[in-house]
Amino acid sequence: MIWESYIKGYKTYLKLEKNLSQNTIESYGNDIDKLKQYFTSIAYQTKSPDNITYEDFQEFLSWISTIGLGARTQARLISGIKSFYQYLTEENIITQSPASLIETPKIGRKLPDTLSVEEIDTIINSIDRSTPEGERNVAIFEVLYGSGLRVSELTNLKLSDIYWEDELLKVTGKGNKQRYTPISPKAIKHLKIYINEVRNHQKIQSGFEDFTFLNRRGKSLTRVMIFTIVKQQTLKSGITKNVSPHTFRHSFATHLVERGADLRAVQDLLGHESITTTEIYTHLDRTYLKQILTDYHPWANKL
Repeated sequence: MIWESYIKGYKTYLKLEKNLSQNTIESYGNDIDKLKQYFTSIAYQTKSPDNITYEDFQEFLSWISTIGLGARTQARLISGIKSFYQYLTEENIITQSPASLIETPKIGRKLPDTLSVEEIDTIINSIDRSTPEGERNVAIFEVLYGSGLRVSELTNLKLSDIYWEDELLKVTGKGNKQRYTPISPKAIKHLKIYINEVRNHQKIQSGFEDFTFLNRRGKSLTRVMIFTIVKQQTLKSGITKNVSPHTFRHSFATHLVERGADLRAVQDLLGHESITTTEIYTHLDRTYLKQILTDYHPWANKL
């Protein structure tokens, strides 16, 4: 039964957070079904996903190579397994993925979707600020774009993490690593409006007093709720792009790089452990890069 519970949660994760089509979700689900089939066999006497080891995976990979799966199918299957274990890690079901050491063919990175500044303004301006939830949602969008936070960092943001005078946020990112990131005066303004005019008048449930963003019941917002808010507001604004909270983080980084921000600084702002993760943003705007070459290379205007 534990497999069914994890797989159901994983499919919801793929739909809401990864924005995958139903066909792709079913394909990933079929891959995890193969994993389930192997580890609930008589030989393993039913191993649950949270106690499978790297050595177990090596045996599983040997098995799939014997049942006639082609190299491309095997590569996709491994990719699905890594994604499944990423979900288990993000949900704190496991602390470390045993699939992280499995090698897969490098097929290139997908460039993140981004919004223009005008599109971000359109989404935020479409929010009905006459309601308490509207003021809260404006603050959410301003913080997402103004500081480039991950959705989990936003939901876990505490009032005690906001340094108002210094205009800084103390952010707890992946692996519980903390960083300090600036927050724009505009985001500060809307945070204060939300806290003073909405949040201060709520009945807050015990244990949630320090969480910044709350739902109607006085509890912290979930990641799924943030995704729902972003998708519904984007639809209401008339923008047809497939937008998620991650889109605002990508847009934050893209706009900084396009305007000449140092890549190391962007790395620190995003909380990327490796500069190679941040380097993807140097490939987002070819026109921008060409203009840099024209403006700064000594031979740019020579024939």
